[in-house]
Amino acid sequence: MPEDVAQEFRASVSYTPLQRMRHSTAHVMAEAIQDLFPGAKFAIGPAIEDGFYYDMELPRTLTPDDFPAIEARMAESVAKKHAFTQTKWPREQALAYFRERDQPYKVEIISDLPDAEVGIYQQGPFLDLCRGPHVENTGQIGPFKLMRVAGAYWRGDEKRPMLQRLYGTAWFTQEELDKYQWQLEEAKKRDHRKLGKELNLFTFSEDIGPGIPLFLPRGEMLRHLMESYVRDVQERHGYQHVWTGNVGRVRLYKQSQHWFHYRDSMFPKMQEDRDLKEGETPEEAEDNSFELKPMNCPSHITLYNSQRHSYRELPIRYAEFATLYRYEKQGELSGLTRVRSLTQDDSHIFLRPDQVQDEFGRIVDLVREILGTYGLTDYSVRLSLPDLSDREKYHGNFEIWERAVSDLRAALDSKGMAYNAAEGEAAFYGPKMDLMARDALGREWQLSTIQLDLFQPENFGMEYVGEDGQPHRPVIIHRAIMGSTERFLGVLIEHYGGNFPLWLAPVQAMIIPIADRHLPYAEQVADRLRKAGLRVEVDARSDRMNAKVRDAQMQKIPYMLVVGDKEAEAEAVSLRLRSNENIGAVPLTLFLERAMDLSRERSQALWVTEAPVGE
Repeated sequence: MPEDVAQEFRASVSYTPLQRMRHSTAHVMAEAIQDLFPGAKFAIGPAIEDGFYYDMELPRTLTPDDFPAIEARMAESVAKKHAFTQTKWPREQALAYFRERDQPYKVEIISDLPDAEVGIYQQGPFLDLCRGPHVENTGQIGPFKLMRVAGAYWRGDEKRPMLQRLYGTAWFTQEELDKYQWQLEEAKKRDHRKLGKELNLFTFSEDIGPGIPLFLPRGEMLRHLMESYVRDVQERHGYQHVWTGNVGRVRLYKQSQHWFHYRDSMFPKMQEDRDLKEGETPEEAEDNSFELKPMNCPSHITLYNSQRHSYRELPIRYAEFATLYRYEKQGELSGLTRVRSLTQDDSHIFLRPDQVQDEFGRIVDLVREILGTYGLTDYSVRLSLPDLSDREKYHGNFEIWERAVSDLRAALDSKGMAYNAAEGEAAFYGPKMDLMARDALGREWQLSTIQLDLFQPENFGMEYVGEDGQPHRPVIIHRAIMGSTERFLGVLIEHYGGNFPLWLAPVQAMIIPIADRHLPYAEQVADRLRKAGLRVEVDARSDRMNAKVRDAQMQKIPYMLVVGDKEAEAEAVSLRLRSNENIGAVPLTLFLERAMDLSRERSQALWVTEAPVGE
């Protein structure tokens, strides 16, 4: 069965109670659509993470103005408490029924199902092809809301009909629905694309091309601060930073197998401007052409293989902030979270099999330290493991696989980290850990990834000299903490709502002279703070002081330092916080001391009134 349709018929059997209720709400919504739009043709209507949808072909385009009428009809069905009843129909009976009612998408789905019988669910007058499960009756459906309508190609194929996808959400209680709607409104305010423009962080240009972000000075400073912090932590944990360029030959990516698995997501190859050499085939010419680098592992493996290594050297930890290029479909691009030019905080660790558990534990410590500094402390772990009963599915020595699985579990257990183990979800070349972090709005993001690789060491003939003097095969751990600088920055902008902690703020203080005659003192203050390492600007405009303060607050700058006659005479500043708290007059020396301490400690606090940090 095609994967796009299978999601409703296969995954539905594992629906949670909330998903079951949402799936039932999708059927009630389809019932209302059928009543209001005779001739509607229905495709699929599954539950999704935060609600449900139904794909439909309708006689006209839906708009939000249609939602109240649809919701009213849905409420009528809920009030009538129609029972959801299931029956099994022979395939031919179901085909005949849906053909007679001109439901081509249901006919196509049934034709792809392997079963002799298909499931039919009915509530009130509405009958649908469905495996279920559902709630007992429509009266068990909780508060719901229609959210939006979008286009969706049938089966995701742009050559097939464009259907209308009507999204909704449903919850057990009105309180949960209200909270969800508040989160959506708050998410709009925090949208990194909106804030990125307002805070002068980044932009996109059609002259450069879609999916390639351009960073303004404040945005570049954010990148620099983020990457410098991760680099410092990595060096403390024994990583060596390398650099491997922006292009590689096609043959390198063929050897790593990426060419065959990810070719559609790679930029078009760059053929050398020359004729074929004597005896050279077109395939050989293709192998020697160049490709914008889509991933780092083949380059880091090449670095490893450029030298001989002893077991005493391992583990070797290579790290690189490398710009990679992936030709994502234009419709899938989304601000900084899905781009074509990305900077990955990538690392590859080459180690002996007996070092896996210890190294995995080290990486977990590294991840927790970095994410904790950013205030991302609510996370869960998804561990993708092999199905150990299916030895044919996985590459390499199965004893190493069994040991690797045991080591990964032991490492997480030793760190006291709970995890969800997904048996059978490991790639053919090794098990993987994904860290799923929740932001300030409770949304889940897949951030850090740790992947054990038992395939590429053999594929590239990697070796180290063991204690016995013989060549041995290392294993590789692929590891990314932020994933990519761009995506992680997008997550942080929304997590903080643009209110970055002091250490991460591109501009930490705006100095605001009350009148033009106070500008020389403002420049003196700025010079002293800059020399100490703070990032400051002076607002020298002739606007009124209150307007300057308001503008600095809109830019979410942590500190506004207002200076006038009294401040100049006392060598002080009048301190206001972006939270609109007015601290008042503070000696310049004291302000500098406390601000530097808070920044150096990477504190989440903006100001400590009682005493400097560390006292």
